[in-house]
Amino acid sequence: MSQTDVRMDGSAEVRTEREATPGSAGPRPLRPETARPEPTSYYGRPVLNEPTWQAPDIAGYLFLGGLAGASSALAAAADLTGRPHLARAAKTGALCALGGSLYSLIHDLGRPGRFLNMLRVFKVTSPMSVGTWLLTAYGPPAGCAAATALTGRLPRLGRTATIGAALTGSAVATYTAALICNTAVPAWHESYQEMPFLFAGSAAAAAGGLGMLAAPTAEAGPARRVALLGAAAECAAALRMERRLGPLAEPLKHSRLLRAGEALSLGGALAGLAFGRRSRIAAAAAGAALLAGSACTRFGIFHAGMGSANDPKYTIQPQRRRLARARAERDLQ
Repeated sequence: MSQTDVRMDGSAEVRTEREATPGSAGPRPLRPETARPEPTSYYGRPVLNEPTWQAPDIAGYLFLGGLAGASSALAAAADLTGRPHLARAAKTGALCALGGSLYSLIHDLGRPGRFLNMLRVFKVTSPMSVGTWLLTAYGPPAGCAAATALTGRLPRLGRTATIGAALTGSAVATYTAALICNTAVPAWHESYQEMPFLFAGSAAAAAGGLGMLAAPTAEAGPARRVALLGAAAECAAALRMERRLGPLAEPLKHSRLLRAGEALSLGGALAGLAFGRRSRIAAAAAGAALLAGSACTRFGIFHAGMGSANDPKYTIQPQRRRLARARAERDLQ
């Protein structure tokens, strides 16, 4: 087109202001930055199916199994250091906790036959299969150790059974961490590095609390030390886990049960160390606090995992981070 306009009087005049013509490439305004949308799913529905586990059964199984295994290890230490009352209390407590954990597991499975069916094979890549065989191997020596301690008969057999229960019990106290971390539940699956240490510390604190509650103060020295080490390990593992997981740790940070568990465990361990040597009442109160703290920790872990499974953002955020990390690694190559 010409750069002039023809006027009605026949003269030509240069247009001072031209309108934009089709095909002109003028500068476009910059699009404002928009925030990245929140991770969501179809109509905000959960991405994962919530596990069918029930809190009284599975959370109770996690707590009682840890208490049983750690108590057997404490009983062996008490036997080797000549503390018969502490050893008897730990062996009896281990057998009772084992019975409770088996009941919780079988009640969740529905019938005892399903537990027995899992013994038909041994699959090393399945935490459930390994755990079933661990419980089966742990039960007889734990029962024998408790029976010989209560009756006072066959002390040599009892000591051998005590050592066997301590070896298998240490695995029983921690394998449940691998069991829940092997699921797709985000708060559990992403915590695989710290969860075994957290479960080991929580189990040790519970076993120490049981020893302080049931044994005389003169023999409860190992129980007090084990409780303090366990509570410290539990809190350190929980703190590291929450820092490493970042936004995914929100269900853990907002869990009142977990906060109560940490407070009870640390408070009970410190009270037992400070006052449990002189006062039987203080030792019993500290032991009860440690047991309650360990139970709160296991139930808090359970409910936090269920909460992360119900919220789609806790499933989508880790996936986005993994994809971004994979793209960054490809760009560097």
